[in-house]
Amino acid sequence: MTLANYINDLLYRHECVIIPNFGGFVTNKISAQLHKNKQQFYPPTKQISFNSHLKHNDGLLANYIAEVENISFDDALNSISKTITSWEQKLVSETVEIDSVGTLSLNDKKQLIFEPNTTINYLTDSFGLAAVNSSAVTRFKEKVIPIIPVEKEERKRVPAFIKYAATAAILLTVGTLGWKGYQNDLQQKQHLAKEEAALEKKIQSATFVISNPLPTINLNVSKEQPKSFHIIAGAFQFPENATKKLKQLKAKGYKASIIGKNKWGLTQVAFSSYSTRSEATNNLYRIQDTISEDAWLLIKKAM
Repeated sequence: MTLANYINDLLYRHECVIIPNFGGFVTNKISAQLHKNKQQFYPPTKQISFNSHLKHNDGLLANYIAEVENISFDDALNSISKTITSWEQKLVSETVEIDSVGTLSLNDKKQLIFEPNTTINYLTDSFGLAAVNSSAVTRFKEKVIPIIPVEKEERKRVPAFIKYAATAAILLTVGTLGWKGYQNDLQQKQHLAKEEAALEKKIQSATFVISNPLPTINLNVSKEQPKSFHIIAGAFQFPENATKKLKQLKAKGYKASIIGKNKWGLTQVAFSSYSTRSEATNNLYRIQDTISEDAWLLIKKAM
């Protein structure tokens, strides 16, 4: 089993992939970018980072490995633990390469340093998109030639009486057009007022009142979000044992439920089920710390 391959697969579909007792790979979506020096446009992508504090087992990685390899959940956890041990031994003296995700190494302070592989784009929305080269845009500045002013004595003088005559002609034309425009506007407003009066009269004659109107009914409809995240308390071969476990959990105040059988024919009982991954993960950690360390998270789409 190559653990790196499963991490690589899950990063395409999830924002966080936690390796139990080791750390977690977290994705962050970044928009398209322009590299000014190379004149290249890069499509939107997922930026991968590593957080060594994310060590709690959320069940995602182990559950995926168990499903693909057709092994039990515990066997998947054992395989993960062996791979982590080999990584830790190798990190003492060299760098660990995790498939196409990136590389891990230790600095002088024995801290894990992660270098992501930037050639892989884990954003499925950008599938098939590659960097685009663009030629540089060259801008030219046109030389402006100043206008040489004309001396006052060289300008042609226009006789004063011609100026006055032109001004009077303009004023006379504007006045005539203004009076005609005023007359047309007044006639149009009168015509519209008559049409509005006639329309109002027709509306009044067609108006009627309902003496006993029907009461208004307000319906508040809320769409319930599907609960796809289940904190598993146990899986039982005999249904009566599953029913017994269900009653015990309900007596303790949990919204327990039987979510059906897995592919091995075992009846699964959940502490509770949630609509969001964050809410389920927070409650999983609380249950693991206080009730059962064997509790794990199952992601199952609602039918």
